[in-house]
Formats: sequence, structure tokens, C-alpha cells
Amino acid sequence: MADSFQTLIAPSESLYKVKGSKHLGYAYPISSEEDVKPLIDALKKDHFNARHHCYAYRLGADGERYRSNDDGEPSGTAGKPILGQLLSFEITNVLIVVVRYFGGTKLGTSGLIDAYKTAAKMAIEEGTIVERKVMRTFEIQFPYAAMGAVMSVFKAQTLEMLHHSFDSRCYIKSETSKEKAEIAEQQLSEIDHVTFVWVV
Repeated sequence: MADSFQTLIAPSESLYKVKGSKHLGYAYPISSEEDVKPLIDALKKDHFNARHHCYAYRLGADGERYRSNDDGEPSGTAGKPILGQLLSFEITNVLIVVVRYFGGTKLGTSGLIDAYKTAAKMAIEEGTIVERKVMRTFEIQFPYAAMGAVMSVFKAQTLEMLHHSFDSRCYIKSETSKEKAEIAEQQLSEIDHVTFVWVV
């Protein structure tokens, strides 16, 4: 898995017109598949008169999870060109939706592909691409007697605690960069009676 990835810092929009048809591009930073449907539903509500709401997204540091949808356009003329722009710009954790208002003149297969590709490209170019570190979450459990050694690792690696409880059996949940998390795993696992578990 990559240590970092490129994504959009905030949502962005574009408008591309060709032969009377309007293609509105919407690009959103997302973190999971659960983010996709509410965003598309909101656009369908805002643009209820539009003929098509085509989209594509990529997720994961390596962009390993992806999907595209033509929403009634001829197969491969909308979703794939949108996905192609996510690949071309090498960005992930991004959803792009292109809303089309039909202008009365058919664009043909190549015209549709070009229109959806252009609207997606413009939406990305209107946004700001940033590099993000891959974050990993882990949990540890340990006896109170190991507290000093555990805290020494947390201090040395400047690790933050998301959740913790310090009783007879202590618990800490932490999130940090992939690189730091792997170092922490190695150092914490060397402490007696520490149980280390990856969460994400």
C-alpha cells in the first residue's frame, strides 16, 4: 500500500456546453462508499429535470476500489470517461458526477465520451489537488504495569490517543500515519503483555 495519495481538498464544479447540451461536473472528496449515494441523491433532487446523472469514483490509497455508472447513456460513453480522468490526474477518494441536460441534438458515441471526459476534467481542474498521508488506526491492550513503557513509545513517536481507559487492563486507540504506525507496532509489540491490533 502507498504511504500517501492525491485527492481533492474540497468540492469543485464545472460547466461544459456542446450543441445545446449542458454538462455540469461536480467533484467531491469522499472517504467511503457510504458517501456516494447521499451526494448523488442531492444532485438528483437539485437537477430533477436533467436527463442523466453519470458518475465515477475511486477509493483507497492505491485507488483499488472504483466504480462507474452511465445512468442510461450508451454503455461506456459516460462513466468510463469520467473514471478515466480520475486515473489521468492520479487522484483517489474522489467522486465525480456529471449532470447532463439534453439540448436536442444527439452527440453520438464519440461526442458523448468527449463531453463527459471534458466536464470531469474541468471539475478536477477547478479544484485543488493535495497530497494526504495514509492513516492507520490501531488498538492496544496492556496491564497497568506496562504503562511507563507504552507511554514512552507514544511520546517518542508523537502518537495521539483517540480513546483510552486506564484500569487494571488498559486500552488505547490511536490513529497516525502508516509509517509511524508500523514503527509503533514494532516497538509496542516488544513490550511484555501488550496486545496490538490493526483496526484500519
